[in-house]
Amino acid sequence: MQPINYLLIDISNSFTKLAFATRRRIAKPVRITTERFSRAALQGFLKQRKIDIVVVCSVVPKKNIVVRKAAKRTKILTLTPRIQLGVGIDYPNPKTIGADRLANAAAVAALYGCPAIVVDFGTAVTFDIVSTQRKYVGGVIAAGLESMTNFLYQRTALLPKLSLKEPRSAVGRSTIGAMRSGAVIGYRGLVREIIARIKAERFPRKKVHVIATGGYADLIAARLHEIDAVHPNLTLEGLRIVANLNS
Repeated sequence: MQPINYLLIDISNSFTKLAFATRRRIAKPVRITTERFSRAALQGFLKQRKIDIVVVCSVVPKKNIVVRKAAKRTKILTLTPRIQLGVGIDYPNPKTIGADRLANAAAVAALYGCPAIVVDFGTAVTFDIVSTQRKYVGGVIAAGLESMTNFLYQRTALLPKLSLKEPRSAVGRSTIGAMRSGAVIGYRGLVREIIARIKAERFPRKKVHVIATGGYADLIAARLHEIDAVHPNLTLEGLRIVANLNS
């Protein structure tokens, strides 16, 4: 089979991740703020090696033109519900599903099997469900961990800005300690309860693969027995898998 070189681009609200890839593996990703993701920045990546296809999932529509202008004549594959994903879609309005969520569904089905739940810790935390029949059936969206802590800082006069890490104990002995406990331990509670409800509602008495990804996956999933694995580049792997199906 003729070798194919991809440039994978995952454009999210806060950060954009880029990685070169072949059919079988992705190289180490580079992460930049989405605000700084520009035509010039992307052209710099495209000059580094020969690219056959630029593969994109984006939840920031205004950045899509950046890709079109920078790629020029290079083929662009944009992830949408209309292309081959390796999973079906059982959802009332498929075009409203975030492209990153479809990439995660494609990746978890191919790499871990079904049924599955992907927990993606980004600007929002999303839970996406792939059924036993290998179909995307919906999910849950909640406020992201950093968004919640920033809200406290912005809306209160005395609470400081917080760096997120594992709290020393559940009972904080300082304002920072109390906030850190509320953020990290409280967020684990949110994630645990949502996973439990999804399993009870959709998959009673079945083995479900629960995979975490995204910026705070390592911190939050570290002490959650409900999560089977953390895959930091799951969305990019989904783009690679979908590109193979459509190239």
